[in-house]
Amino acid sequence: MKPLIEGKAYVLGDHIDTDQIIPAEHLVYSMTLPEERRLYGRYALSAVPPGQQGLPFGDRPLTQPDAYTSDYRIVIGGDNFGCGSSREHAPFALQEAGVEAVVASSYARIFYRNAVDGGFLVPFETRERLVERIRTGDDLVLDTRAAQLSNRTTGATFLLDPLGDVAAILEAGNVFEYARRAGLMPQRS
Repeated sequence: MKPLIEGKAYVLGDHIDTDQIIPAEHLVYSMTLPEERRLYGRYALSAVPPGQQGLPFGDRPLTQPDAYTSDYRIVIGGDNFGCGSSREHAPFALQEAGVEAVVASSYARIFYRNAVDGGFLVPFETRERLVERIRTGDDLVLDTRAAQLSNRTTGATFLLDPLGDVAAILEAGNVFEYARRAGLMPQRS
């Protein structure tokens, strides 16, 4: 996990479900073959209704139709981000698109756990609703150690809930590497 994550914001509303994050028709791609795994980035958030893509403007897809990665690095979400099915493909798809962190008012627990366990992205929660305070394209800096989000575009700063115990898993890279480092699993030979 990087100490600082910098980049453009991509803002969504409430109840973004895993079918919106990566539609089921795209779950056929391999998560290990490079030519196929990059398709997850292409189709990440492709099922969010056009008027809800990239708020407050709308009609701004995360990834352009001919691209595999996005210009946006930090997703700002509302309540219940990642609800729906338990697919680990959802945080993986966002990672493949180039998203490094999600800051949301609340998460579906399974999305949060998949994001942390796979080390796909850094999921911060915030008690302050940011969906209406940050705009898609704003230039953000996320200090992961201080749990602080700064908006370079507006000058506003927001305190986030600390990551707590999951920070060690994200620092290790994923839950398996964390378990190896903690002596809970044998080291790779």
